Amino acid sequence: MAEPGRVSAVLFDLDGTLVDTAPDLTFSLNELRRRRGLPPVAEEAARAQASHGSQGLIRLGFGVSEEDADFPGLRAEFLDIYTACMTERSGLFPEMAEVLDALEGRGIAWGVVTNKPRRLTEPLLGHLGLMARAGSVVSGDTCAHAKPHPQPVLHACAEMDLAPQGCLYVGDAERDVAAARAAGMPTLVAMWGYLGANDRPENWGAAGFIASPAGLLDWLDRAA
Repeated sequence: MAEPGRVSAVLFDLDGTLVDTAPDLTFSLNELRRRRGLPPVAEEAARAQASHGSQGLIRLGFGVSEEDADFPGLRAEFLDIYTACMTERSGLFPEMAEVLDALEGRGIAWGVVTNKPRRLTEPLLGHLGLMARAGSVVSGDTCAHAKPHPQPVLHACAEMDLAPQGCLYVGDAERDVAAARAAGMPTLVAMWGYLGANDRPENWGAAGFIASPAGLLDWLDRAA
């Protein structure tokens, strides 16, 4: 694991890092399948695709990709279902509430950079009481480009008036690490997140790996 530098702010991915959204995403996928007379998929299988958003889940549930003619209709219906239920089963990962409190207590700002659309991101964070606390919330459609492009990460830094080199990104997908590294920001991989069997986080170029949210505080302690 690389030695940490002084950290002024922590940016989190949303799905699979800050918030466990898989239960509501799985419900939405299975409701879409139920309407078509199909049996449910296991939540374990859906969790491995949850970080890939509606594209990954629809690919899992129906074997279609964005290039298929059926995809737009399936995605629109999936998002309608999810919008109606997205706060029913989702919540902060264990230890995360305490970690956010600890960051604020140390005077370390935090924010969210996600590929989730704004119309889903902000209501979810608002339901959890986090919108007013976050130093920046950047959604998938806030900027012209989404992760793995560095623009959303740089946008968050600009909103917090901080240099990327003084921030830390925590995420559970390769695109998270790629976006942060391209912005000049060190990254940690959230190993509690929605990692699939084919993911190889050791090859992503992250600064380190943390097994639980509390591991972030341990990592930061080494930077103090």
